[in-house]
Amino acid sequence: MAADGERIATNIRKGVLEYCVLALLSRGEMYGLQLADELVERGLTASEGSLYPLLARMRDAGSVTTRWESADSGRARRYYEITDTGREQLALFAEVWRGMAPQVGALLKEEP
Repeated sequence: MAADGERIATNIRKGVLEYCVLALLSRGEMYGLQLADELVERGLTASEGSLYPLLARMRDAGSVTTRWESADSGRARRYYEITDTGREQLALFAEVWRGMAPQVGALLKEEP
């Protein structure tokens, strides 16, 4: 992808990443590296470096809760779970996205 195309993709990903995290967590709790791997696999984030600050902000905002659990390897993992507030935010995002996506698609199909 050309540099300009990558810049556009980065800006779009930044705008929807929080809601993609909420969508993943709506399926069940996950630990940070699980979230990062899933998002990287889907091309929604480039690295886990941008994810952890977002998760901290989401926790502070009340859209996710966390708990620590020791793994078999002895390392503790922080698990994230969506809250009722997070579910409300995700539902609102889905409503807005479903209304906006067809409009953007229609504009892109129109000939100038």
